Amino acid sequence: MDQNESILDTIGTWLAVQGVNLLTAVVVLIVGWWLARRLKGWLGLYLARSDRLDPIVESFLASLFYYGLLAIVLIVALNVAGVQTASLIAVLGAASLAIGLALQGSLTSLAAGVMIIAMRPFRIGDYIEVSGHAGTVKSITLFMTELATFDNVQKLMPNSQVWGATVTNYSVFPTRLIDIPVSIDYGDPIDTALKTLRQLADTHPKIMSEPAPNAFVHGLGESSVDLVLRVWVAADDYWPMKRELQQRAKEAVEGAGMSIPYPHRQIISPKADASAA
Repeated sequence: MDQNESILDTIGTWLAVQGVNLLTAVVVLIVGWWLARRLKGWLGLYLARSDRLDPIVESFLASLFYYGLLAIVLIVALNVAGVQTASLIAVLGAASLAIGLALQGSLTSLAAGVMIIAMRPFRIGDYIEVSGHAGTVKSITLFMTELATFDNVQKLMPNSQVWGATVTNYSVFPTRLIDIPVSIDYGDPIDTALKTLRQLADTHPKIMSEPAPNAFVHGLGESSVDLVLRVWVAADDYWPMKRELQQRAKEAVEGAGMSIPYPHRQIISPKADASAA
């Protein structure tokens, strides 16, 4: 019985000494949690006013700010309660370092994702080529960028590979250039061929008048004169127009009486020659 009373006395003495500190620590936790939530909301409203930031980045920064404040509040509360926080901070620092090394690749992709969303080198719906992969951007998260290829295959790329590579964006400008190569025989009149190609471009409703379309001699091949029809079209019309112009350029040149040369191979058979003799 005396032992139980001694234990109770010890607990009572400890509570009498530390009770105020514990109560203060609880108040610090409650007030700090409430204040952190309010500040997170205010920061979110402030970031929402910026047109440069994506909603994903706004949410990430607000959450990072919120949990950072909670960590500070927790350390202060423990210190008020009489807990030695120096050793706790050292342990947390070592644990954070170990976790950071283990998740180095993921953290690199996270940082790259924040930069991609903040700087916006491309947007959802753009057709891009990066690290040997091409496709339409379907989504951009903090860790991954999703592409849909031309044949509708999903490709998920870590943001670290996207941000550190050269990105070719085919959708950022409203117009694109198309070069259509056309070859004619050395015996065909060059001026007539060029005039035919220019007429084709001038009469097509989807070919832009400015910059003006052009046709010119690009080179002299082994068996052909190599011409190029150069036109500008809207970016959305690039692929349909490229396919159409390849067909119509051939038809126009042949319709003007010219031929498109191609390699010929003559096979001489010694047996056939001997039989003929």
